[in-house]
Amino acid sequence: MTEELRKHRLKRLHMRSMRRGIKEMDLILSAYAARHLADMDGDALDTYDALLNENDQDLYRWVTGQEPAPQQFSALIADISQTLQRQN
Repeated sequence: MTEELRKHRLKRLHMRSMRRGIKEMDLILSAYAARHLADMDGDALDTYDALLNENDQDLYRWVTGQEPAPQQFSALIADISQTLQRQN
């Protein structure tokens, strides 16, 4: 399998951030992606990619602090939450 080009990966992740199951996560993740994806290194992009495979209802509860995020996503969720708070 060939390695996905960085520009294609960024585009794919941005599109997946915009087209979620619930509108709230569309708004939250598309804003986060627009601000941060281009600056992420490969490991951070891997974590973000894995996060996008999670259920939207779970993601929403984690981002809004209703439930703690799993350890592997806790730093990323905290960063997304900070971005959300700065928007409001």
